[in-house]
Amino acid sequence: MNNDNDNNEDVPDLLPVRMLNEFSFCERLFYLEWVQGNFEDSADTIEGRKAHRNVDKISGNLPETDSLEPDEEFQVTSVLLSGSKSGLISRLDLIEVSNGYVSPVEYKKGTPSNSGDGVWYSDRIQICAQAIILEENGYSCKEGVVYYSSSKKRIVVPITKELIGETLELRGKALLLARSGKIPSPLVDSPKCPGCSLVGICLPDETNSFTDKNIYGSIDEPRRLYPARDDALPVYIQDQGAYVSKKNEELVIKIRDKPVESVRLMNVSQLSLFGNVQISTQSVHELCKRGIPINYFSYGGWFYGFTQGMGHKNVELRDKQYSASKDAAFSLNISKNIVDGKIRNSRTLLRRNSKVPVDNALKEMQKWINSIKNASNFQELLGIEGMAARTYFMHFNDMLKTRNDGYRFDFESRNRRPPRDPVNSMLSYVYSMLVKDFTITLLATGFDPFLGFYHRPRYGRPALALDMMEEFRSVIGDSTVISMINNGEINESDFIERSNSVTTKPDGRKKIIGAYERRMDSLVTHPLFGYQISYRRVLEVQARLLGRFLSGEIETFPTFLIR
Repeated sequence: MNNDNDNNEDVPDLLPVRMLNEFSFCERLFYLEWVQGNFEDSADTIEGRKAHRNVDKISGNLPETDSLEPDEEFQVTSVLLSGSKSGLISRLDLIEVSNGYVSPVEYKKGTPSNSGDGVWYSDRIQICAQAIILEENGYSCKEGVVYYSSSKKRIVVPITKELIGETLELRGKALLLARSGKIPSPLVDSPKCPGCSLVGICLPDETNSFTDKNIYGSIDEPRRLYPARDDALPVYIQDQGAYVSKKNEELVIKIRDKPVESVRLMNVSQLSLFGNVQISTQSVHELCKRGIPINYFSYGGWFYGFTQGMGHKNVELRDKQYSASKDAAFSLNISKNIVDGKIRNSRTLLRRNSKVPVDNALKEMQKWINSIKNASNFQELLGIEGMAARTYFMHFNDMLKTRNDGYRFDFESRNRRPPRDPVNSMLSYVYSMLVKDFTITLLATGFDPFLGFYHRPRYGRPALALDMMEEFRSVIGDSTVISMINNGEINESDFIERSNSVTTKPDGRKKIIGAYERRMDSLVTHPLFGYQISYRRVLEVQARLLGRFLSGEIETFPTFLIR
């Protein structure tokens, strides 16, 4: 085993045995989970915890080695042990003591392998590592046991010198990989990927489709290895004076001390509170523990901030983000992609939805798209974006139709702070929702949402979230507003005009939130990968792809373009 760098403080001194299991299964999974701090629950991990329920309860006491009697037989559960020499640490599910020997027993959710003695390779390494720790603590261990709960089968694993040597060699390789600062490439078309809980973070097929290892021949054939939609959804509370408390596994919403609604915590992806809405300390603690963000808005929908738990542990990604943001040439190149995606999507939306011919406007916007590559600085790029936006919003009204009730939402130009007409009021509201969602997505994927590439840092402004949302302003925000108006979902009576400004009434805001969430939950065929996922999933995939770009795994940051 190579111990030359064991004093390197960049890597924790003790390697958890569970991480050695992950390393022997997939080196990329090990890196994502242990080095970058990623974790996601799946059906398998939840079932795995159920299989461990009994052995996770501490029972019995493992005596000192010199206190073991030869004829003693007993069991001890949930024992934490480490070995300073081996550099390993583990919480052992179960230790069986018999005839002066100890045997670690590892509980696994699945079924035995169809080859050999039935023990999966990674499980064999894990049980051997536990035996090494026991031996280092003075106990005699000649075998271990792997118990597969699905088949209720115990398989004995002899602890041989060869297996010990292989396990220690893997431990050394794992630490070297952790110190390298370079994530391993994804597995190629591997059967291991579909059951992996981190497949939505890893994006193996998607990442490979951008590299020379692309086995597909085209970019649109990766497998969709994760659900198209999230099971958990955002919860919005706008009723003034509402109070949120926790009861068992639910959040309870009360108004004037009377419960009006409850929602299971497992079904909540984020909690958004508008204006004078209170929340109990117990609720805050539980949401932080579960990694569920609490978002705070003004009564009118201005995004103030959020509360979250400890945050993502992926310092490596943030370090790359900080370094890249200081590189002016790099920032300009990625900003060109962002502006290009924004203008192209706006142009497509205008082409699809305009009620009158807009050929000249489309040609004008294409001209600005073609000029992006020649922009030599941020000022020129901002000018191109501004001119394209001016053309787009000059014809925004052409996408709105006169409704059956005879009322027409007129739009002349984009204005805000405050918005001076209902359409601008709606646009500002959905943009606020979108920047909130991107802020949360970026935090969940390990980024600092306040340090961007195109939008420069400014106090309190989530610059990277604003960068990422640019290509989605028209796709999600504008599309939501246009659909609501044209389908008659919102009316003149949902707005208040006062002192040359327009605000949306509470019922109107509820309508906007409902329409926005329907848009976020709607399925779309990904233009690069060919499978269908929700727009909310698309936001996460874009953030993951940005991470792959910053880490050097893919050569360019791909924008999301509607067709």
